[in-house]
Amino acid sequence: MNISKEFLSGYLELEDGSTYSGYSFGSPSSAAGEVVFNTGMVGYPESITDPSYCGQILALTYPLIGNYGAFLKSSLDLESDRIQVKGLIVSDYSQDYSHWQAEQSLAQWLRDCGVPAITGIDTRALTKRLREKGSMLGRIIVEKELVDFYDPNEENLVDRVSTKTPLCHGDGKYHVVLIDCGHKRNILRSLLKYDVKVTVVPWDYDLQKLSYDGLLISNGPGDPLMCEKTVDQVRWNIEKKIPILGICLGHQILSLAVGAKTYKLKYGHRGQNQPVLETGTQRCFITSQNHGYAVDISTIPEGWRNWYVNLNDDTSEGLIHKSERFMSVQFHPEASPGPVDTMFLFKRFFQLMERS
Repeated sequence: MNISKEFLSGYLELEDGSTYSGYSFGSPSSAAGEVVFNTGMVGYPESITDPSYCGQILALTYPLIGNYGAFLKSSLDLESDRIQVKGLIVSDYSQDYSHWQAEQSLAQWLRDCGVPAITGIDTRALTKRLREKGSMLGRIIVEKELVDFYDPNEENLVDRVSTKTPLCHGDGKYHVVLIDCGHKRNILRSLLKYDVKVTVVPWDYDLQKLSYDGLLISNGPGDPLMCEKTVDQVRWNIEKKIPILGICLGHQILSLAVGAKTYKLKYGHRGQNQPVLETGTQRCFITSQNHGYAVDISTIPEGWRNWYVNLNDDTSEGLIHKSERFMSVQFHPEASPGPVDTMFLFKRFFQLMERS
């Protein structure tokens, strides 16, 4: 691997004392957060702009990163308006990029956003350690600039990434309220393909102020127990029997609202290759996922059933009510990046509103 002379030395240190030396190609600064890994082979611009990574240092297991640069004028194709990760870890950063939309290198984009990144790391060894010991706190150290370890799960990350004021999109017949816990833009784009108008509201917004036909609870970062105000609003929505679709963190929030429990996974599910099985039909789908918490299947109450199951570890991948119009999935049907196997769930949600 050819390393540019402008790259500074740097390393990743985990809370267990293990270190991984490399070279800094992002912002010449240090940062701390929770170290997690993503097994996807494509889509690094979408991944690093996903709000669900807020507070985390992301290690990408696919070795070659940066080969198609960064495209900022088409930023609406990204998953938020900025890079969300605290830092980036890759095996082999490509200094030469080529893409017809590329405007600058990934390195320059990271520098402009103040996000450190390290290349030359053995990401296979790092991933193996995280799988064996679980996600750990870590810190990227550049030019010996020390920073303290930081645990993002101790704060309400959703409040940091959620919109502060309601935002309206579209002008369709049916009104969808999207609770923004850190939503990916492709969720909004997927909804707007149907005859809907969408109001994006803060995570703690009082839903009783609005009249609407369907509720979508978005993905987002951190521990769902931090979203008590959202859980309370979802309970009110359930009493009103307004159709619900929860995605990722939204699945966990809906589950908490009906009395189920959640727990932290050892190292989470992050990538575009997670197989899930639909209970009943026994159909298998390949899904895109990004989460560190899960719903305890044994705590799902009467009247509900576990809708999907992860075939890797048998964790809950969805919840559906046996008679009412409420459903949620742990994976991302909008899948950006990732497969579109389950995009039909947006149509199903729209059909639930049509039955109102």
